[in-house]
Amino acid sequence: MTRKVVIVGAGVVGAACAFHATAAGMDVTVIDRGPVGAGTTSRGEGNILVSDKEPGPELSLARLSRTLWEEAAQEVGPETIELEPKGGLVVASTEESLRSLNAFAARQAACGVRVEPVEHVRDLEPHLAAGLPGGVHYPQDAQVQPVLAAAALLDAAVARGARLLTGEVTAAAADRGGRVTGVLTASGDVLQADAVINAAGTWGGEVGRRLGAPIEVLPRRGFVLVTEPLPPMVHHKVYSADYVANVASSDEGLETSCVVEGTRGGTILIGASRERVGFDMTPNPAVLTTLAAQACRLFPSLKKVHLIRAYRGFRPYCPDHLPVIGPDPRLPQVVHACGHEGAGIGLAPATGALVTAHLLGHPWHGADPAAYTGLLPDRFFTQGGASK
Repeated sequence: MTRKVVIVGAGVVGAACAFHATAAGMDVTVIDRGPVGAGTTSRGEGNILVSDKEPGPELSLARLSRTLWEEAAQEVGPETIELEPKGGLVVASTEESLRSLNAFAARQAACGVRVEPVEHVRDLEPHLAAGLPGGVHYPQDAQVQPVLAAAALLDAAVARGARLLTGEVTAAAADRGGRVTGVLTASGDVLQADAVINAAGTWGGEVGRRLGAPIEVLPRRGFVLVTEPLPPMVHHKVYSADYVANVASSDEGLETSCVVEGTRGGTILIGASRERVGFDMTPNPAVLTTLAAQACRLFPSLKKVHLIRAYRGFRPYCPDHLPVIGPDPRLPQVVHACGHEGAGIGLAPATGALVTAHLLGHPWHGADPAAYTGLLPDRFFTQGGASK
């Protein structure tokens, strides 16, 4: 069994890995060059979704993660992480899109997802536009406050003996046979470990390269708008049916699909955009205008609401739009846990459990490595794979 682990990344995925590894009795050190949750985690909406996942390993991971978020909340306190089982409502704008949505939901239902077709969507969300042909309600969708969640998971890990360090990993430490024995830091320290977990989010590709196990994790920029505080008017996570197609797209150009949800503070969050522009953080007013217009078409009452800010960040994605989770076949002591795109917050607990299961060599908290071979790094090293 792996005894000593270094986790690179203190976002929500790294925090979840520490949470589960320490629960399994491992000696854990978490290192990040910045504060807890300061990267992609701080730029997310906190979504815990099953509604946007095609049947396959990611949907299975999402279903497990939904359960593990509940378990984690019981330990750290639901209010601490602001866990809200608000449910999701996916709405169609045309009869054709409704047929596609219902077919998609039927495939999910066959995998155990709870789906509830809705003929009159304004019964659930009275402020929606009139004339929408229908939608699907997903009662299992939920939300957390992402930075609070990452901090709470790490606090629990530290209470079990984990160490949290600020620093930058520059390379892997290795023995004469090339076996990874830890990491080297920019300050010249060596952190010894039996395994190194790459949970660096959008920078997972660079961290993998530094460890000698490069993996193709790319940034995909997204913007989110924030309104002034309002009385409660959006009760679920509401998004248009084309959102799922945009998530799965590999197009480099700008894609937008309407996502609207309320927060406990009364503000409304409006997304979502996706574009491949590297790590360019330049504001794009055209994107903000498009998102606002789409939200107003879905919720006409938003036309009279003021925006108070917009924020942006990068989603870490792999070319096949699945996260990469498991030991690297070139350096088995390096375990990847990145490339979740916009689903990292929702999938974090199950990712942490799956990584821990790989380290233990047997299932852990419902995560069985044999059930998630489709997420292994090996898939990139077969003929025609994405990484070299």
